[in-house]
Amino acid sequence: MPPYLQTMAPTLSEDIILTPSAAARVAAIAAKQGKPATLRLSVEGGGCSGFQYKFELADAPQADDTVAQTDGVTLLVDPISLDLVRGASVDFVESLGGAAFRVTNPNAASGCGCGTSFAV
Repeated sequence: MPPYLQTMAPTLSEDIILTPSAAARVAAIAAKQGKPATLRLSVEGGGCSGFQYKFELADAPQADDTVAQTDGVTLLVDPISLDLVRGASVDFVESLGGAAFRVTNPNAASGCGCGTSFAV
């Protein structure tokens, strides 16, 4: 890769972790939808605790995304969201209550009962 493109390419990060369980689930969902195995995590205002996590499949990273990879699956986080989830891990959990992606966020001062929103 030419040096001028290397500065534009996202770098792999240890700021956020995608667990093998979450990677397997993303890969399965992406395969069903015929999309790349790339999950975007963003944080939006709202939810019962102030901020809420949003997950969606992405086609490609943006130049300023933080990128984490596990088992060939990519997790993307934009810079603003990364400030709120730095050090977090994204997991996929299945229980009697259902199955969902779960973020374990060390920056969250509190969260809601369903685990989809948090406060800092």
